[in-house]
Amino acid sequence: MSRVLYDLCGVDEELRFSPFCWRVRYALAHKGLEVEARPWRFTDREALAFADHDKVPVLVDGETVVTDSYEILRYLDRTYPEAPLIGEGLAAARARFFKHFAERTLAPAMLRTIIMDLLNAIHPDDRDYFRETREKRFGRTLEEFHSPSRGLAQLDAALEPLRGLLKESEFIDGASPAAADYLVFGNFMWARCVSSADLVSNADPVHAWLERMLDLHGGLGRHAMRITDIEGAYR
Repeated sequence: MSRVLYDLCGVDEELRFSPFCWRVRYALAHKGLEVEARPWRFTDREALAFADHDKVPVLVDGETVVTDSYEILRYLDRTYPEAPLIGEGLAAARARFFKHFAERTLAPAMLRTIIMDLLNAIHPDDRDYFRETREKRFGRTLEEFHSPSRGLAQLDAALEPLRGLLKESEFIDGASPAAADYLVFGNFMWARCVSSADLVSNADPVHAWLERMLDLHGGLGRHAMRITDIEGAYR
């Protein structure tokens, strides 16, 4: 069975930085499923016409096409029930909470910190699109939105409950990682791939968790290309 994941790329095809795609890549690795992570860019809409969708991730699993990162995780649990990601009942409710926590609390704080680095990491053909759509969303220029000191302060406050949890367990989901870990970690991979900004201190329990996450699944995250690996790309 062929399995393809359409995965956002940047100035280099191997620079993959979407937090939503990283969720799925870790989920597939968690299930032990091989996948071709096919590069896709913001303006390459025709490549996703078959899915009637204009964003990644898009997973093609044989004859099945699934869009939206959280729906892909749910699909993987239904189709490949071994090594559950989300679970049911209270576990599913907890995973849903961490989805919203990552998207509505962590992402905005990180974005204020890394947005100019992010713009630099995006393929040149996509930068006008990115600037136009994000400035419309923010109601201001990217330069005006960019505020690392404010972003880091927001992130520090947002991570406080997570620090308490990670002082008590190795992973967000307990003794071993699952959906909640991947949903949150995707945001940190996003920042790691496009920026050299230090988001948490080495003494932070979150930092220790990040190190464990980077080493999972054969170092999937640790070995991923970063913008700093591309000669002349990082400024």
